[in-house]
Amino acid sequence: MSATRYAYLGPEGTFTEVALRTLPEAATRELVPMVSVPAALDAVRNGTAAAALVPIENSVEGGITTTLDQLTSGEPLMIYREVLLSITFALLVRPGTKLSDVKTVTAHPAAQPQVRNWMAAHLPQAVWESAASNADGARLVQEGRYDAAFAGEFAAATYGLEPLVTEIHDAENAQTRFVLVGRPARPAAPTGADKTSVVIWLGDDHPGALLELLQEFAVRGVNLMLIQSRPTGAGIGNYCFAVDAEGHISDRRVGEALMGLKRICPNVRFLGSYPRAGVTPADVGPLRAGTSDAEFTVASDWLARNLDGRA
Repeated sequence: MSATRYAYLGPEGTFTEVALRTLPEAATRELVPMVSVPAALDAVRNGTAAAALVPIENSVEGGITTTLDQLTSGEPLMIYREVLLSITFALLVRPGTKLSDVKTVTAHPAAQPQVRNWMAAHLPQAVWESAASNADGARLVQEGRYDAAFAGEFAAATYGLEPLVTEIHDAENAQTRFVLVGRPARPAAPTGADKTSVVIWLGDDHPGALLELLQEFAVRGVNLMLIQSRPTGAGIGNYCFAVDAEGHISDRRVGEALMGLKRICPNVRFLGSYPRAGVTPADVGPLRAGTSDAEFTVASDWLARNLDGRA
């Protein structure tokens, strides 16, 4: 395995590259652009990269399904950290292009919901075509295959384009969440401001099945930050659930919730416990009464004393 290589969704000039370069260790790694999220994750699986940064969620459209599906299936991988990046788009064109010349536009599919209203107002007749990434869309414009691309303004110079319009976004304060993914290993020590990600498969579809899963978290005071259903490919009505929970697997409340899930589910895939981006322990609210590690220990000791006849 190349410990000095980090893969990312390329080509050069993507928001993913910008997010990756915010990590301190990126300065000492060879950053390798890949043509797709699956290709970036496969580079980790086959050992040609130590880790890969890929988008997993945006604040406008929710989960990035390609990434979720790739983490759900295939050889297991683990999330080690996350990066939040504010997103705003520019309309990149070849020099000399006017807005009235734009008949075709391209970008990554996740960009469309973030610029849909702007496009309807300013380019109502333009035809949208999806690209593998926003930067790849810029490359396609450079090659003359499309008139314009929605991408980061920073990508213009890389592809010899001009930003015709900047600061394009339908939603204020839009953000995309990226995750650094590597091979499974021991999770880093808890920081007090952590997130745990898992994928859960239902054993069978019956009334209250999803509620039973959620109760494993609820009764232990574990806050859920994301839950998204994804088809398993086994037929209509067969779903798994990607879940982000507040806390670390070493926290008693989180660990016991995961054990509860494992007892009632045919498959639970642990995707990692890692620090929450932009959050410190001081930002985390107080735990519900009875859910701290200390309180779990008191209850466990009480049970042990009763089992030994020492209560």
